[in-house]
Amino acid sequence: MATFDIDGDLIRKLAGLLDETGLTEIEFAEGEKRIRVTKGSPAIAYAPAPALPAAALAAGEAAAPAPAVSASHPGAVTSPMVGTAYVAPEPGSPPFARVGDKVKAGQTILIIEAMKVMNPIKAPVSGTVVSVHVEDAQPVEYGEVLMVIE
Repeated sequence: MATFDIDGDLIRKLAGLLDETGLTEIEFAEGEKRIRVTKGSPAIAYAPAPALPAAALAAGEAAAPAPAVSASHPGAVTSPMVGTAYVAPEPGSPPFARVGDKVKAGQTILIIEAMKVMNPIKAPVSGTVVSVHVEDAQPVEYGEVLMVIE
C-alpha cells in the first residue's frame, strides 16, 4: 500500500474539495494515518419565514421568522444524509408538500440529491405540514430539520 506525506499541498487539495462540493468536512485515511479537514460554519440556526397572506403583504406587515425547531420535536422530519434538498420533482413544478398540506405516511415530501443520486424523503407519519425549513436547491446536513408534520 502506498503511503502519503501529510503536507500543505494535500491539505489545500482537501480544502479545495470542500469548496467544490459544498461539504463542511472531509476525511482521508491511509493505514494509520488520517487527515480530517473541516470548514467552520457559524452556529446560527435559521429557517425561511412562512409566507404571509396577500392582505398582510399589501398592508406592509413584516414577516415573522419561523420558530427554531429541534430535531427532537415529535413531528420533525430530519435529513438522513448530507446533500441538496429539492422541494419539487423538477424546476417549475409545484412542491411535493406545502405548509397546510395533509400528507400520508410514506408519501414523498422532498428529494435529497447526494452523490448524484436522487433520494426521496418520505413522510414518516400522516398529518399536516406545519412548517417547511428548507428552500429548493438548499444544501442540507445530516440531522437538519427539513419539515414539521403534526
